[in-house]
Amino acid sequence: MPLSSVANPIDEREIPFYENVGNECAMFEHAFRQRLPLLLKGPTGCGKTRFVSHMAAKLGRPLFTISCHDDLTSADLTGRYLLQGGETRWVDGPLTRAVREGGICYLDEVVEARKDVTVVLHPLTDDRRLLPLERTGELLEAPDDFMLVVSYNPGYQHILKSLKPSTRQRFLAMSFDFPPPKVERDIVARESGLSGEQCAALVNLAASLRAMKGQDLEEGVSTRLLVYCATLIAAGVPILEAARATLVEPLSDDADVQEGLMEAIQATFG
Repeated sequence: MPLSSVANPIDEREIPFYENVGNECAMFEHAFRQRLPLLLKGPTGCGKTRFVSHMAAKLGRPLFTISCHDDLTSADLTGRYLLQGGETRWVDGPLTRAVREGGICYLDEVVEARKDVTVVLHPLTDDRRLLPLERTGELLEAPDDFMLVVSYNPGYQHILKSLKPSTRQRFLAMSFDFPPPKVERDIVARESGLSGEQCAALVNLAASLRAMKGQDLEEGVSTRLLVYCATLIAAGVPILEAARATLVEPLSDDADVQEGLMEAIQATFG
């Protein structure tokens, strides 16, 4: 299916920046064209959400993003009746809008949602590509330019919140990780405006901090936090202050762990 049949003209300046590391952009396009759902796996802050935003813009499709949490219900996705202007009216949820309009629906950290959410997704992840709306009696058939994308962090989730094999096997899947050092340096430099030399030092520091994951830290420092740190430094904030605010405080509340992080930062920047 040619992209021109489903996409609007693309202004390259409006596409969120994303640095392709392997074949992930091509695989996303294949999944989109073949009407296949996609599962993204990887650590927090490694670029999964930016990747989906980049691809949605590149394909010229609207993006409907849902950040999943414990209280997210199927009605939050599909819609509900609301009182508006003295009348009760049905209001589509983001998933229903994506199906009706032909867009990309992205569920971030899908395992955090309640089980009834997964049940709603199942008919959209096989050859039926259907969305039943029990409350309105509708049975929506997803158009060719609808795509379902979900993500989660397999290294962080509790075993009780893992995806069931019956759900995982409904998706194509791609694993994400933090970019190679040179690519990550270029990303941080582009996003923050900080010099490449200083960004390289931040990336080297990140590698040291990520090695602490599973020992003193639950999660390693994300590329997102590196961008935040570099942005503060580029704005004139002293390096150690910027690092404490972005690479220490967000990672741990433990005073001893924070001290160890600051020691590693001071060893890097003096």
